[in-house]
Amino acid sequence: MSFINSLAQSKPYAWPLQGHWQLESTAVIVIDMQRDFLDPQGYFGALGESTSHLVNAIEPAKKFLANIRQHDVLIIHTRESHRPELVDLHDNKRLKAERQQSPVGSQGPLGRLLVRGEAGCDFFEGFAPAKGEIVVDKPGNSAFYATDLEHILRVKRIKHIVLLGVTTDVCVSSTMRDANDRGFDCVLLQDCCGAATEQLHLGVLASIEREGGIFGAYCDSDELIGEIERKFPD
Repeated sequence: MSFINSLAQSKPYAWPLQGHWQLESTAVIVIDMQRDFLDPQGYFGALGESTSHLVNAIEPAKKFLANIRQHDVLIIHTRESHRPELVDLHDNKRLKAERQQSPVGSQGPLGRLLVRGEAGCDFFEGFAPAKGEIVVDKPGNSAFYATDLEHILRVKRIKHIVLLGVTTDVCVSSTMRDANDRGFDCVLLQDCCGAATEQLHLGVLASIEREGGIFGAYCDSDELIGEIERKFPD
């Protein structure tokens, strides 16, 4: 196994803490790049939220995935979604959505909101998983809640996690915090993430910098790909 140098420009520390990393022990987790979040007619739009900052992440994320797929690394895609019967929708989430006039499971232009099998729940154009990539459907914000994600990562002997997707301040941040508590060293690709507003996005980056990187680190995707290409030139 080949060691790759740490990322000198990542903040607030050169990721990972060990000073080097390996593709074999790294997982890329793509959070919720679905129509329900990226298409204005989906769930996020039904909440009255703008997708203008979210869509900034689309092209950088596509570019990153195109590059990382040239290397042997575990790639996992998540979808925030519920069973058609909504038996996995707890009252707390249901009531909050209803108060914002966008009940989970209600009918929208792209089908029932956040329901598996509906058009809105499917991946946004350009983010369909490639052959062999894993899909984790999650009923909550964190990809670790009520899923088999941690089991998959342990079986694959993963130590390091690269995070991208939407939204920075909710599902991406929730997953990063849960991963950190489980002992994974995480790096968030800031240009491949988006939130309802730039302020919310930047707030997450500021929180990551607290206490020397309390939840992990963050960087631009080009830096991570560049370090891989320096180790494995064409």
